[in-house]
Amino acid sequence: MAHPARIGTLRERPLHASVKQWYARPGDRVEVPVDGYVIDLVRRGLLIEVQTRGFSPMKAKLTTLLARGHRVRVVHPIAVDRWIVKVDGEGTLLGRRRSPRHGSLCDLVSELISFPELLAHPGFEVEVLLTEEEELRRHEPARCWRRRGWTVVERRLLGVVDRVVVASPADLARLLPADLPPHFTTGDLAARLAQPRRVAQHLAYCLRRVGVIDPVGKRGHAVEYRLAVA
Repeated sequence: MAHPARIGTLRERPLHASVKQWYARPGDRVEVPVDGYVIDLVRRGLLIEVQTRGFSPMKAKLTTLLARGHRVRVVHPIAVDRWIVKVDGEGTLLGRRRSPRHGSLCDLVSELISFPELLAHPGFEVEVLLTEEEELRRHEPARCWRRRGWTVVERRLLGVVDRVVVASPADLARLLPADLPPHFTTGDLAARLAQPRRVAQHLAYCLRRVGVIDPVGKRGHAVEYRLAVA
């Protein structure tokens, strides 16, 4: 007899489901109600939430759970390698290629900008899974004109190549390159990280909110920062 789907899994996307399955250990409880929320995994009192993208909707949930004394870990996959699979409207395979874009740990800050202050909470941490991923795209011109008719149908986990835990402001500060000058802008940061300026701006915002860096003035129109004095 088939078991009915749990409430939390009814709208679960393939990537979320496969990351949760990969991450789960024997003894973990799945889709557990806790203080009015459904938690992906509970491991000996640790609440584990898998979030594949978009941290912003989690803010109220995480803040409430931490305020009530729970320990919370967010598991977030970042694809360091991605393969793009294209199918037509009937699902026939049209091609498969490797994406030129490679994610990195720095991409985490673009999600953390929703609640960087939570990194200072002793009960909160993020575990980043650096992954290999497959992205299925279907040609549907009526739905997605911005990508010339190609819409992302789903993402699939192919494998996990590394894991990194970010559990404190000090962990986040390790993203700063060692050769930064005493005073630096997000332009300096982007150049040394070999990342887009947007990522450097997000990193600076998060580090400023948790007290790792301070603004000290301006260089032209750009804000200059320095490491905070302990």
